[in-house]
Amino acid sequence: MSKNKNSLIIISIVAILFMLLIWAGIKSGDLNASVLMSQIIAVVIIFGFFIGFLLLLKKLAPQPQQPTQHVQVEMNTGIEKDFVIQPTTSNVTFKDVAGISEVKEELFEIVDFLKNPEKYRSFGINLPKGVLLVGPPGVGKTLIAKALAGEAGVPFFYQSGSSFVQMYVGVGAKRVRDLFSKAKAMAPSIIFIDEIDAIGKARGNLRNDEREATLNQLLTEMDGFEGSEGVIVIGATNKVELLDEALLRPGRFDRRVFVELPGLQDRIAILKVHLKDKPFKGNLENIAKMTVGFSGAALASLVNEASIHALKQGKHFIDEEDFYAVKDKVILGKKRLNTYSPKEKEILSYYQAAKAVIADWLGVDFERISLVKDDFKEEDKEIVSKTEIMSKIETLLAGRVAVEEKFNEKYSNAHKDIKKARELALLMIREYGMGESVVGDESEAAKILNDAYAETKVLYNSNLDLIEKAYEKMLKDEVIHKEDLKKIKDEIF
Repeated sequence: MSKNKNSLIIISIVAILFMLLIWAGIKSGDLNASVLMSQIIAVVIIFGFFIGFLLLLKKLAPQPQQPTQHVQVEMNTGIEKDFVIQPTTSNVTFKDVAGISEVKEELFEIVDFLKNPEKYRSFGINLPKGVLLVGPPGVGKTLIAKALAGEAGVPFFYQSGSSFVQMYVGVGAKRVRDLFSKAKAMAPSIIFIDEIDAIGKARGNLRNDEREATLNQLLTEMDGFEGSEGVIVIGATNKVELLDEALLRPGRFDRRVFVELPGLQDRIAILKVHLKDKPFKGNLENIAKMTVGFSGAALASLVNEASIHALKQGKHFIDEEDFYAVKDKVILGKKRLNTYSPKEKEILSYYQAAKAVIADWLGVDFERISLVKDDFKEEDKEIVSKTEIMSKIETLLAGRVAVEEKFNEKYSNAHKDIKKARELALLMIREYGMGESVVGDESEAAKILNDAYAETKVLYNSNLDLIEKAYEKMLKDEVIHKEDLKKIKDEIF
């Protein structure tokens, strides 16, 4: 359009010049062919120089970069350029997800519905429009959603809740509309919104217009599925108590699937999946027993770190010792151990040796105890007795008692164990009603600790020879295993 306009202006200028020349010739009476021709040639030459001069200026001037059509779209919708709605086809199936047998049973009917919707419609069955996966971080909620999509063979739309949270009012709601519009167009499909509490928090006095508009749009879209069957929304959160009630009511996220931390058999199954292509020698059950409280993600990390450790040691296979060596690194992160003085090492060795002996005596299970870390096993039990808790408290106090008796001094390294022992005593009184009365107070917790301290002194004196031998082993190797204690007992007795 601009080129045509420029051409029209140039032609108009040339025409005006010619008219002026002709008018000047007529007025002077000198108009003849030769004069007219010479005037035309002069005008053309002058005009050519003028055009050439303009072209030269244009060439020398810095040219603004013309945006491509893609860039123009980004410029016009700058705040939207980082939000991409791209469906994927998941290659993950339930065979690739171990340790969630109960969860699989709840989700199989959804897979069947996506594969055979007519079978359910003929019976007038309406499946949940939304499924909420609830569980702690790392238990595999995202992997479960991918497996669901992979089993059904449908497009999988993944978005995190935070991707809808923007500072511009209306952007989040638009993103929700666009996501659901694309999913409906490709139905049957699955929308997975991870960390949905980022947009689904309960509405209250602390107003946030943008977040509320986004949540309202999500509620509206989930109510509007009548004309687009086959689109199922899966949300994931570890903070279900924060979600708005309107989001949880029947007709939206009306089914909740709780994904718990894996139990013993589940951990064995997960370890098998991650070790299937790795050279491993050992007992998986032993590793599973030492990983109480590990999520699926933590177990995957543990296997990877153990593999790296075995490689660094020049081994051709991974064994149980590699897992013991890296367990603390996975839980606590890699950290440099302090360099202890000889005196500090003596104190720590005696402290830890006493804990190992008393734990073994009281039946508090462990695999090994090192200079800086004990490895007491946590059992997968719903019901524990007062005796079991008291044994744990006495084990935690054993190091403090032993060091005080041997060195006639109290040291600060006992603070973590004393804190744990106090927490257990308060739990017994406040939660479990294991004090002298059902409703106890802190004075009863203090009595429990004092009684446990006195009982631990008795146990220390009864096992003094064994503790001294264990101390020698700890001082030399900086670690003592349960099997080492058995050998020491055989030697003494």
